[in-house]
Amino acid sequence: MNISESKDFLVSSASLKEVRTFSRDVFNKIELPQDQKDELVLAIAEAAQNIVKHGYKDVAETTDRMEIKISLKDNELEIGFFDKGKPVVPGNVQHRKLDDIKPGGLGTYFIKQIMDDAVFKKNEQQWVNHLVLTKKI
Repeated sequence: MNISESKDFLVSSASLKEVRTFSRDVFNKIELPQDQKDELVLAIAEAAQNIVKHGYKDVAETTDRMEIKISLKDNELEIGFFDKGKPVVPGNVQHRKLDDIKPGGLGTYFIKQIMDDAVFKKNEQQWVNHLVLTKKI
């Protein structure tokens, strides 16, 4: 089965529920165990939250949009995130230490545990950042 669906969202924490709903709707079209669908939705939600939280850290309000594209081809799931926020320095993207007990800071850890790969790509489009998450399913 091949799927390719994309949707854009306002860059806002209020849009994160829509991101999760879109992701669930796409994954419900794919035969996967429910726990794997839930993990994939978590990875997408964490990446989207990181865009809102870090890419727009010093922006009080924006009309910018981020695009999320979910594609499945030949059992390779690819999830693309496109935004116009602050340019990401890939070497600076890391989770906090696991023994540092406090809320937050583990989104990158969850993404790395759930997905096979997470790569920032240079993009010729109008976007500043292009994150690609991949997973063999």
